[in-house]
Amino acid sequence: MHVSEASEPRIWDAIETLPREQLEALQLERLRETVERVIQGQPLGARRLAAAGIGAPEDVRSLEELENFPLTSKADLREAYPFGLLAVPREALVRVHASSGTGGKPTVVGYTRADLADWSDLMARSMTMAGVRPGMVIHNAYGYGLFTGGLGFHQGGERIGATVVPVSGGLTSRQAVLLADLGAQVLASTPSYALTIAQALENRGDAGRARPRLELGLFGGEPWTEAMRAEIERALGLAAVNFYGLSEMCGPGVASECLAARDGLHVAEDHFLVEVIDPGDGRRLEPGEEGELVFTTLRKEALPLIRYRTGDLGRVIDEPCVCGRTMARLTGLRGRCDDMLIIRGVNLHPSEVERLLLGVEGTAPHYRLIVERPGPMDELTVECEPGQTGGDEEALRERLERVLREGTGVRMVVAVVEPGTIPRSEGKAVRVIDRRPA
Repeated sequence: MHVSEASEPRIWDAIETLPREQLEALQLERLRETVERVIQGQPLGARRLAAAGIGAPEDVRSLEELENFPLTSKADLREAYPFGLLAVPREALVRVHASSGTGGKPTVVGYTRADLADWSDLMARSMTMAGVRPGMVIHNAYGYGLFTGGLGFHQGGERIGATVVPVSGGLTSRQAVLLADLGAQVLASTPSYALTIAQALENRGDAGRARPRLELGLFGGEPWTEAMRAEIERALGLAAVNFYGLSEMCGPGVASECLAARDGLHVAEDHFLVEVIDPGDGRRLEPGEEGELVFTTLRKEALPLIRYRTGDLGRVIDEPCVCGRTMARLTGLRGRCDDMLIIRGVNLHPSEVERLLLGVEGTAPHYRLIVERPGPMDELTVECEPGQTGGDEEALRERLERVLREGTGVRMVVAVVEPGTIPRSEGKAVRVIDRRPA
């Protein structure tokens, strides 16, 4: 599929604008194909479907029946480590990726040749949606390797016909040099690493040096707020676009914003059915309600997954976008269910702290949360750096403590530390340091 040469917004594939009735008919057809793949090749999934009364693809009569299917979780992947949930012979895999694991056991994801082709097209679609055009220079600072980010953006950029610079993460001073010298128009990285690169550019200075010509930033891999978006755009002079994905589906390319609106992330609904459930009881929620995102693959050959619990919190809206795309959008992504802190009985998401922090003038976008239990109660300390404008740090500390207490209902200690003290990220930022005894 070639990118349309019509006026903006560009559409990679006409399927992005299908009327809902046609899209849902396609989803039902592909859901039945996924059920057949599971029944034929994935014993655990087949047993669970049989227990739910699904013994053949024709037993699935409507999309509404999906909510009666069993849920799948990351624990299933880990228990079947490494290849126990494959629906194809291991020899059919042409690539393996893996997400970071606890206890030394990651979740392993395999891809057939067709899976990789689909992923490349999904990334080309998403990056076109974000404003990438053939011939643009993409500085790809996502990590290459088992993490899906680097190769995902790489193959999507090449599929479009862009020029991809596979810098990967780290060696940030070199990132600053290459951004300018190679004339990058697009930066692909985690949002936290984008700020690290921005600081390296600032430290490098302007005298006699070429400056980056950045237009677009393609950011994902970690939750980030509108306040962080504004800070990145100010620091780098680009339009920041949000991407969402997870390795169990394909990697990045599951959902992304369009440059035309940047109002929710368009889900590739021809490849993934999305639901929102109550993370406690598993009940399906209505459009617009916040809950845990659940995805069902519709095209994956190697690792078809039905109703996979992502652990990510968000909402789904199905109103058409001003860009003309008809697929549902993700909004309100706040991080993972298990990222939530409970401080003296109050539920607190790190993203809410970020939003409040960056809303206070004089605060730099570098922070971390330290959780400790010095006595019977948990205590939370927010370490942050002052902005470049300087000022009274004691007054800033007091103002931040007041804003955080009023905005969250939790009393926090704020420590305004020297610039450069907070560790800089070269990938996914570590925002929470939990020092409580195990």
